[in-house]
Amino acid sequence: MKRYLYIFLSLIATVGFSQNDKSLTINKTNELIIIDGELNEAIWKTCEPALDFWQNFPYDTCLSQSKTTAFVTYNDQSIFVAAICYDSLPGNYVVQSLKRDFSYPASDCFVVTIDPFFDKQNGFSFGVNPYGAQREGLIAGGGGQGVTTNWDNKWFSSVKRKQNYWVVEMEIPFKTLRYKNDIKTWGINFSRNDLKRNENSAWCKVPRQFNVSSLAYIGILNWDTLPKKAGTNIAIIPYVIGKVSKDYKAKTPSVYEGNAGADAKIALSSSMNLDLTFNPDFSQVEVDRQITNLTRFSLFFPEQRQFFLENSDLFAGFGFRQIRPFFSRRVGFNSGNAVPIIAGARLSGKPNKNWRIGILDIQTAKSNAGDAKAFSQNYFVAAVQRNVFKRSNIALIFVNRQQFDTSGFSAINFNRVVGADYNLISNSNKWQGKAFFHHSLSNKNNNDAFTHATWLSYNTQKINIQWNHEYVNKNYNAETGFTPRIFQTNYSTNITVRNTYWRLEPGVNYYFYPKKSIINKMGPRWYMDYYANDKYTTTDMLHQFGWDFSLTNSSALSIDYRTFYTKLVYPTDVTFANNKYLPAGDYTYQDVGLKVKTNQRKIINATAGIFYGSYFTGNKLSYTAEVVFRKQPYAIITASYTHDEITLPHLAKKVYLDLIGPKIELSFTKSIFFTTFVQYNSQIKNVNINARFQWRFKPMSDLFIVYSDNYFSENFGQKNRGLVLKFVYWFSV
Repeated sequence: MKRYLYIFLSLIATVGFSQNDKSLTINKTNELIIIDGELNEAIWKTCEPALDFWQNFPYDTCLSQSKTTAFVTYNDQSIFVAAICYDSLPGNYVVQSLKRDFSYPASDCFVVTIDPFFDKQNGFSFGVNPYGAQREGLIAGGGGQGVTTNWDNKWFSSVKRKQNYWVVEMEIPFKTLRYKNDIKTWGINFSRNDLKRNENSAWCKVPRQFNVSSLAYIGILNWDTLPKKAGTNIAIIPYVIGKVSKDYKAKTPSVYEGNAGADAKIALSSSMNLDLTFNPDFSQVEVDRQITNLTRFSLFFPEQRQFFLENSDLFAGFGFRQIRPFFSRRVGFNSGNAVPIIAGARLSGKPNKNWRIGILDIQTAKSNAGDAKAFSQNYFVAAVQRNVFKRSNIALIFVNRQQFDTSGFSAINFNRVVGADYNLISNSNKWQGKAFFHHSLSNKNNNDAFTHATWLSYNTQKINIQWNHEYVNKNYNAETGFTPRIFQTNYSTNITVRNTYWRLEPGVNYYFYPKKSIINKMGPRWYMDYYANDKYTTTDMLHQFGWDFSLTNSSALSIDYRTFYTKLVYPTDVTFANNKYLPAGDYTYQDVGLKVKTNQRKIINATAGIFYGSYFTGNKLSYTAEVVFRKQPYAIITASYTHDEITLPHLAKKVYLDLIGPKIELSFTKSIFFTTFVQYNSQIKNVNINARFQWRFKPMSDLFIVYSDNYFSENFGQKNRGLVLKFVYWFSV
């Protein structure tokens, strides 16, 4: 059996092949390069140019109309990248703002993608728009899901706009990258988004069904000599903070607090990094954007805290979205209240081309915040990943939460998870998949405390087929993870129980590509989301049939018909707002919907959707709209509105759920930003105001001023208010 399984995995892993054979030689220079957007150094005239970019959108069968020429060179400290982006069309460039980490699809820009190990699995992305705003990010999982721009690091760039072209010049220090200096062949690609022409292109041809950052389609960067070691690479990042807050609901006096702490980044080698944190504070993190929740389960919100982000995919990539053995947002929080972190350390990187390792350890303090008291906890995670076949890997993880009570170590209060994942990516990117098995260990209920799942996707220009199965036993207990689906709450008694479940999730998309049409592609779509309990009794089922239209100008239209089946195990408030319970039982209902997106390149653009149909024993009308006004490059003003209108026979009147979220983002310069938004949420009866000022006075060094305010939505009575001043400075050693 093992033999046949090995043959099967080998065949899938090697299906398809990359069509790219482009290569570029990078030669060393001793010339002083000034990053000013002027290519007047002699080296740029002798570098081998990267020419003949291929379209990725709207088509992928021809060379790009917008011409781009890129160059690379290096010295002992840095890699230098330059590009000339020709522009023959009249009119302004399309950009979001001057804010860092802009969206690639929504802005004109030039990007270089670097894969230092040339394993086509992980890499780095650095981009600049025509007004000089920067974006940098990490690429994981082969790049199929794009770039994670939450990662920040030091690098430098400058842009000059000329008549009919713009020039970008970058310096990427070796200290910023993770690489092995005994590998002489790297992967590289360049991409250009020209929204004025509505064209996305790349030096190496990337099929249009894939993200342009895909590492399956990447060229070869040949070094004339082995790249230098990065040398001493230590950064100390201290912070000081002052806070004032007042809880009007509890009628307590204002609280004045001050604190200090530090992070450290220590490069043990050019490919292995040690991150340390002491008494961290995360006050500069923006508040999560609220979502109306009409499900019986918790919603997922991504990690935003900087300490957890570098190589985060190595820890967070295990399992699935709803079956995560480790979810870093469990660390430092208890029942919604922040828990002080005493210190933490993370070792991560690649000791060689085929191995990747990560170790994370964090100690939290005892906390009396709110009504939920928390004992001191230690969180330990170890992960290892081994490349197999061309682009696939096998990964192992161990997660441990250990409590320390008032007398010290608590032998019986712990939770552990061990698991193995197989991650599949074919060389052509057409096949992707995952299979995993995880087991939890606690001081009780360790029998059948496991979960397993598989996912397989086949993606071409015309068809995308996906299959997913999940099984989670009710005894599986990942306390430092995220498994919302196993918990069922009887709201009438406020008792939560654990349930075993199966999930099947197949789906198919088919695309047509009309010729000489405003429609770029269109086609039908079918999706099923099916849940059953351990006795194979159906508990939830969704069938969704749709037809999608994607226009060449970036507009889109979708039409949907959905049928639902829900088994309510307990009496449930299906409005999740008024505590009027619908009896337990079987319910079938359906709705139809329409979603529209206008041309995103316009100064004013919008998205909107509406669904109407039956809902349990009644009806539900839902619609959402978002309008964006862009005063480029200085301001983005967004107004969003979500409305649910629920009619049920057992309710005396309709239930209205509203979520209103205006937002203003201002970029005064490339280093001074102001963001403010208001969230009115009638479901949780809260109005939130959050404002954040950021001054990046030096690379990776910031001054933050954060103001937050919460009110009751019914009468706008004050709940609480806070003001934070935080100073962060990056010292390079």
